[in-house]
Parts: sequence; structure tokens; C-alpha cells
Amino acid sequence: MGELISSAADQVRLVQFTGSSTVAEHVAKSMNGRVRLEDAGFDWKIIGPDFDEAWLDYVAWQSDEDAYNAAGQKCSAQSVLLVHDNWVDALLPKLEALSQRRRVSDLTNGPVLSWNNRQIKSHIDSVLAVPGAELLFGGSELGDHDIPDCFGAYAPTAIRVPLPELCGDHFELLTTELFGPFQIVASYGDADVESILSLFERISNHLTAAVVSEDVRFQNRVLAATVNGTTYCGLRARTTGAPQNHWFGPSGDPRGAGIGTPEAIRTTWSAHREIIFDEGALPEGWSTPPAK
Repeated sequence: MGELISSAADQVRLVQFTGSSTVAEHVAKSMNGRVRLEDAGFDWKIIGPDFDEAWLDYVAWQSDEDAYNAAGQKCSAQSVLLVHDNWVDALLPKLEALSQRRRVSDLTNGPVLSWNNRQIKSHIDSVLAVPGAELLFGGSELGDHDIPDCFGAYAPTAIRVPLPELCGDHFELLTTELFGPFQIVASYGDADVESILSLFERISNHLTAAVVSEDVRFQNRVLAATVNGTTYCGLRARTTGAPQNHWFGPSGDPRGAGIGTPEAIRTTWSAHREIIFDEGALPEGWSTPPAK
């Protein structure tokens, strides 16, 4: 398809593209901007201060699904998880236990199509070199499989990093999207919320996000300061698994395309046109108007 677009760029009026942000930018250059993009994003989830033990298993399960379902290869996959201190001790061990249930044999894990093991390991090593970074779980190649070497085969992986490093000098590295079963985890306290909101604004490709909280003041504070095409909110909030009947696409980019709703279909798949018919007989008694 890339070769077709390049060879026919002077004949194709518009390309609608869904996929990775890197390929999206390549297509945009090939088409000189004549694109609509529903591309990937470094999608965030923030778990608010209102810890509720009754919801612990659900929040953990949804976080595992968002990060590692389809081996993390969804444009809406959870790339960074911000966990309030009130949740940390209870939630992180459950995330590890859930990740360890995933197997290639039952298709709960699988090949990584765009990153091979060498590239994945190199990125993990770079992240672990960040001061204070620690491997929470995973970080190893899968064994006992027949996945070809050209693809990646990695255990679900999470690396915890200090929030100042994520917001500071290592921002670019730590917000690089590894399109596979990998996520960054950071904890925060009440005094860190403004720093996190600034972090969210700096992240590019604002596709989807989740605010896991029922604290209305916390919800409003985060939602008022962030821009995403789709933001889920509430203790059931997720980043993936969008219902088919709502808008799904990035925000903050005039090239942004959407899927799901009639509005998205119209704006993505069609171009505005107007045809004005100005016909009929000459009005009776018409003459040239006088000069003014």
C-alpha cells in the first residue's frame, strides 16, 4: 500500500489511514497532507485518590486488559499508568498476577508484529537505565513457541519509574510507544496532580485516556485540563474496548479522523460539497438596475 500511495500520489485525492503514528506521518508526507488520520497514541490512565477495595479486582483486571490484550497492539492500548499512592500497595501485585496468566497457547499473548525481540530488549534496557526505574514484572523473551524471529515474543512487561523522571529529562524516552505488551507505571500523591496534567498535555497523538475515579472534583480537574478524542471516566474507565456506537479518534490534530458515529463517517470518508441551482425564467419586466 505504501508503494501504491507513493506511485499514485498525484491521482489520489485523500487517504484515510488507521495505524501507527510513525506510518501516519510517512503517509502524510507522501500525500502532502491530504490525509485523515486515526493513528496510534501513547494512551494514559490515571487512577484517582478514591481507593475502594470493592473495586480493586475490577480496576486491576481492566488495567491488565487495556495494557496487554492483543499483546498490547491496539492504538488505544494503555501505555502509561499513573497510580495514586492510595492504590499502589494493593493494585500493583494484582497487575503482576494477572499478567502471568497470559499464554501464547490460549491466545492471551502473541507475536509482536512491528518490534522484534532485539528492539524490545533495547528499549527495555534504555528505560531501566533511567535513575530509579525498576522492573515490576516481565522483561523477558517468551519460550516454548514457534513465533518467527522477525516478530517479537515477549512476556507482558511493566517498568515503574519515578514521576519526576517521567515528567523531566527522560520524557521523550519514557513516552516512546512500544507497540507491544509493555507499559510504564508511576505513582503519585495529591501534590503531584498539576505535574501530571502538564505531562498529559505534552504527550502527542491524543487518542484515548481513562480517569479511574468517582471523585467528581478529581474528575473535573483532570477532564478540564486534558484533550483526547475519547476519555473514559469512572471506576470502570478503560482505554480500550470502545463501543461501536461512539466517536473514536484522536483530538488536537486537524488531520484527525474518527470511526464509530455517523458524524465520524461523514467527516472522515467524505468531503464537503455544495451545489446551488440558480435556474428559472428571467423575471418579468427585468431590466438592468441603475448605477449607484
